Amino acid sequence: MNNLTIIHPDAKIGNNVTIGPFTTIEGDVEIGDGTWIGPNVTIMDGARIGRNCRIFPGAVISAVPQDLKYEGEKTTTEIGDNTTIRECCTLNRGTKDKWKTKVGSNCLLMAYVHVAHDAFIGDNCIIANSANIAGHVDIEDWVVIEGVVAIQQFIRVGQHSFIAGGSLVRKNVPPFVKAAREPLSYAGVNTVGLRRRGFANETIAHVEDVYRMIYVHNSNMSRALHAAEMELPNTPEKETILDFIRESDKGIIRGPQGL
Repeated sequence: MNNLTIIHPDAKIGNNVTIGPFTTIEGDVEIGDGTWIGPNVTIMDGARIGRNCRIFPGAVISAVPQDLKYEGEKTTTEIGDNTTIRECCTLNRGTKDKWKTKVGSNCLLMAYVHVAHDAFIGDNCIIANSANIAGHVDIEDWVVIEGVVAIQQFIRVGQHSFIAGGSLVRKNVPPFVKAAREPLSYAGVNTVGLRRRGFANETIAHVEDVYRMIYVHNSNMSRALHAAEMELPNTPEKETILDFIRESDKGIIRGPQGL
């Protein structure tokens, strides 16, 4: 720390925290041990930052929501341990809908990512440059989102999925898939990502069987779900996929030929 920073005396700063010059930290802030905060960062009331995080210049953490329904309620922005926030990211705090915005542990948010109010991002996610996450979006663990992706409000993105760069996400993205094209469509199972994370080839093949049943063998979703339930072996991955689809009141992304 140095005399070019502005740190409110009520802020709770852990041990071995580095804070660069021209950074402002307001009073209702908690920062965990070992975190590095670069110059010209703004950390506002409601920020809860974990251990060993890295926050790069120009980032603004926990600004009030860009939501006309916000009435000044006390809410937070929570960032897990070992997460990196690159240059000029903006993370807005929650509203009375969920009372917080949350980014998990071991995540990487690249430069100019925006995370709006009440969005929840799981652990081990990578979100590339200039992606925009609207309010109330739920992104599960191990998701990879390429650059310049825009995700509409109230969308859910399933675990271990991959969204190609420049995509506009208007429907829920199921677990374990690759999503690409315009309009956004199922582009296969995220086999590369699953192998990198230690999924067995047999498990990946079974996930492919489930999506083949859903997107190729049936043109009616309720019929596809029934067929997958009755005809395919019961595995945790199958149940995760089917539960996700059943809970998707906004619908899921379309099939490879617009199905």
